[in-house]
Amino acid sequence: MNENNNIALVDEEVNIVKYDTENIKNLIYTIRGKQVMLDSDVAMLYHYSTKRINETVRRNIERFPGNFCFQLTKSETENLRSQIATSSLKKENYGGRRTLPYVFTEQGIAMLSGLLKNEIAIKVSINIMNAFVEMRKFILNNAQVFKRLTNVEYKLLEHDKKFDEVFDELQKNKKEEFNQKIFFEGQIYDAYSLIIDIIKQAKHKILIIDNYIDDSILKILSKKNKNVEAVVLTSPNCNLNRLDINKFNKQYPVLKVARTNKFHDRFIVIDDKQLYHVGASLKDLGKKCFAISKIEDMEYVEKISKLS
Repeated sequence: MNENNNIALVDEEVNIVKYDTENIKNLIYTIRGKQVMLDSDVAMLYHYSTKRINETVRRNIERFPGNFCFQLTKSETENLRSQIATSSLKKENYGGRRTLPYVFTEQGIAMLSGLLKNEIAIKVSINIMNAFVEMRKFILNNAQVFKRLTNVEYKLLEHDKKFDEVFDELQKNKKEEFNQKIFFEGQIYDAYSLIIDIIKQAKHKILIIDNYIDDSILKILSKKNKNVEAVVLTSPNCNLNRLDINKFNKQYPVLKVARTNKFHDRFIVIDDKQLYHVGASLKDLGKKCFAISKIEDMEYVEKISKLS
């Protein structure tokens, strides 16, 4: 035996020692409730190419039922790839593979080691089997811990869900709580935001009374909830034409516009239950100092609704 052969044998022994039971345990993952190893990791340990390992399986497919070997889905592969750093799945540049990886259970690896004619594979198989046994013992011994961790995770998810519900309710109440809001010159965005929040409260009907509206009212009403009827009462001389109304109704039904001289001030009525007095025309929001007030007396809500 020459010197080069001696070096090769020493290198092989170093690799076998490197992948002892403890290191191999790091290459075992739980997928579909089973402890498995990736085809690429098995190939690395056995000193074969991944292609050769999978060819061996295909040639002896009757020896590898689903509980011995199975192919990962794309989502399983990406999920595994995002979680691990040392596996050959990382080293291989998964994007270059033409097929999704296969994984082997303990029984599958035992079957595979009997088919491979490789002395290294036989020696490494012992460590692999020991690693599976130790992993199984570890899971059994810590079953209660894993169960408690799972329960804690579920509880945290429930708490997050409840927190979101409480936060949403607080946000909703925050929008409904105001009785009066004063806007100063230049607060155009803030004024429009509050009007849109009022509009979004409607479940059935919105009544807007404003003698000086223009097509900007259409932009506001486009934010209403689906299938909410919008009725606009305005003066006969308002700058809103029939063509604009028809176009709006094709996308955001239903909008009705009526002409009247009954009103001087501006009002918004939501679902015949909530009444707001608006100190400026909706087309002039934020241009000058004005206020938006909520009128709590239902008597006025009913009277305004009847006049419309």
